Amino acid sequence: MLVRQYSEQMYWQVRRMVLVHEDANDILQNVFMKVWSNIDNFRNASKLSTWLFRIATNESLDFIRKKKTRALDNAETLADHHVADMLASDKYFDGDYTQALLYEAITKLPEVQRTVFNLRYFEELKYSEISEILHTSEGALKASYHIAVKKISDYLKRRD
Repeated sequence: MLVRQYSEQMYWQVRRMVLVHEDANDILQNVFMKVWSNIDNFRNASKLSTWLFRIATNESLDFIRKKKTRALDNAETLADHHVADMLASDKYFDGDYTQALLYEAITKLPEVQRTVFNLRYFEELKYSEISEILHTSEGALKASYHIAVKKISDYLKRRD
């Protein structure tokens, strides 16, 4: 029931963070396995969706950190990849090149700003909900979001 109700929403949350369809699917499987094995630990202190977003966000961030570590070990960086070109050629990506550039700009953000931007812009979560997910004050989240928007805007203007 949880998978049916939340899998698409969680998939897109994860996909916006990791960009690659196959990676998002793998992470989503991990998310629902964690949910299944920890459902008894859910304490109705927050909404179920908030708890799921927290797990999905943490799994995505863990994946990104591991990927960065591997990239550094291989003397590669995310900046060396042309994310927009990669997405445009991905058969699972259904956006246009402008949307791919937006995702590329998002990948340039620091981890916290990227996460806050994704949750606020794409998922349209309230700052109070994001605060529960990330365990951060609403004021800090608002600042992170506005800085992220400015950086994305500047990046897109430079690419224009």
